[in-house]
Amino acid sequence: MKKVNIFLSINFIFTWGVAFWLMSNGGYQNPLAKIVLMVCMIIPAISAILTSFITKENIKDLWIKPNFRNNKKFYLIAWFLPAILIVLGAGVYYLVFPSHFDLSMSTFIKLTQDQMVAMGQRAPSVEELKSLLIMQIIIGVLLAPILNFIACLGEELGWRGFLLPMLNEKYSYLKSTIKSGVIWGIWHAPMIAMGHNYGLGYFGAPWGGILAMIVFCVVVSAFLSYMTFKTKSCIPAVLSHGMINGFASFSTIFIAVPRVNPFIGPSPVGILGGVGFIIVGIICLIKINKMDKEMEEISI
Repeated sequence: MKKVNIFLSINFIFTWGVAFWLMSNGGYQNPLAKIVLMVCMIIPAISAILTSFITKENIKDLWIKPNFRNNKKFYLIAWFLPAILIVLGAGVYYLVFPSHFDLSMSTFIKLTQDQMVAMGQRAPSVEELKSLLIMQIIIGVLLAPILNFIACLGEELGWRGFLLPMLNEKYSYLKSTIKSGVIWGIWHAPMIAMGHNYGLGYFGAPWGGILAMIVFCVVVSAFLSYMTFKTKSCIPAVLSHGMINGFASFSTIFIAVPRVNPFIGPSPVGILGGVGFIIVGIICLIKINKMDKEMEEISI
């Protein structure tokens, strides 16, 4: 556990240090916010590499080799399943709240136009924005994992490429998955405290949002960890993470009301918006637990 403790110390000290600097300097209103968040996303990978140097471990032991040849199905799942789950969750949300659904995207388009005018920019026409949104959806499905690859590799090399196998040296597959998911969720705490994903105008802020993010991370971690264990590579997790980050906004472009409860949906971090991830996460936890039982039978 020495390697795990070193990794977590470096990771949390630097990530939370950078995040708290941003928090004390305007939060997400700071013009450098996007750059700061990008820096935070690569800190887990840097922490894993530094830990390997400190403990004199071979960097080649990090689970970064693609192992593509015998794992093509996992790469297809990694690429496309998150998009399907995001669409599924949004569909469930809008079925439960049909008055929130606007197929014309007029509410979202009007909000976008108003924001651009407020920034002193020319607001595109409704048709221009519709065409742009449709193009973004297509690009998201086809290219989001690639466009977000570097940033998500920064996270996943740390979480699934280093922490998960290190935990698995001491704990079962199931415990390693859950522990890494909880840690991953806690790591996001300063970002959630600044309003990421859930905003700030809710009862119990930011603690309710932090708790919800931990649950979401455990659920998603089950899916990502299962693929990582099966392929012995963090690359499928990188692709899925990239799709989630790049395509999650799909669920919000059809909103017909100015405000929704993010803890419910339609974003995948809500309980209805995330129903697909919850189902897949439970299935993966069952499969991971089965892997533990198979290992126990082998060791007998």
